[in-house]
Amino acid sequence: MATNSRGEVSRFDFEELANQLMEQGHAASPADLHGCLCGLLAAGASNQAEAGLAGLGRALDLDLHGELAEQVMALHVVTAASLEDDEFDFYPLLLDDDADLVSRTAALAGWCRSFVAGYAQGSATAAAPGDTPRGDTSEILRDLAAIAQADLDEIVEDEESERSYAELSEYIRFAALNAYLDTLARRVESSGQGGTQLH
Repeated sequence: MATNSRGEVSRFDFEELANQLMEQGHAASPADLHGCLCGLLAAGASNQAEAGLAGLGRALDLDLHGELAEQVMALHVVTAASLEDDEFDFYPLLLDDDADLVSRTAALAGWCRSFVAGYAQGSATAAAPGDTPRGDTSEILRDLAAIAQADLDEIVEDEESERSYAELSEYIRFAALNAYLDTLARRVESSGQGGTQLH
C-alpha cells in the first residue's frame, strides 16, 4: 500500500512499477499505463483483467510479462471498480507530491496522452456501429489531448504552478469519471432502444 500527500491510498506503488517497466526495457511510466487503462474502460472495454493487458498492448505497443503483467491486470480490475464506485473513489495514478513539479507534470501529461490512446483503442474494440462520444466526452478528449502537450520548459516551481497542477489533477480525475459514465449512459439508452425496456 502507498499513500500520497492527498491521503489517497493505493496498493500500487508508482516507483516500484516504474522500476519494473525499466527492467523490461519500456520507456513508459506507470502514469501512462493507468491513463491508458482508464481510457480503455471509459470507452467501454471489458473490466476483465486480461482485457486490460491486451488493450494496453494494442494501444501503447507494450509487451508486459511476469510480475509486471500481473500487477497491470490487478490495476485494471481495481481501476474499473473505482470508476464504478458511488463515492467517486477514483484517482489517477500519478507521482507523489514530494516529486518535483516538472516530473509530476510530465507524468500527468503522459497520463492524459495515454488516456486518449486507450479511449481510441477501446472505442475501436467495444463500440457498437454508429456509437460516437457525446459532446461532453468529445470535449474531455480534446482537453486531455491539450494537457498532454504541456510545455515542461515553461514550468516554474512556485505556488501558482502548484495550484495549477492540483487543479489539472482534479480535472482529469473527474474527466475520466464523466467519460466512463457517458459510455454507461449511452449503453443503457441503446439497450433500451434495441429491445424491450425493463422497468
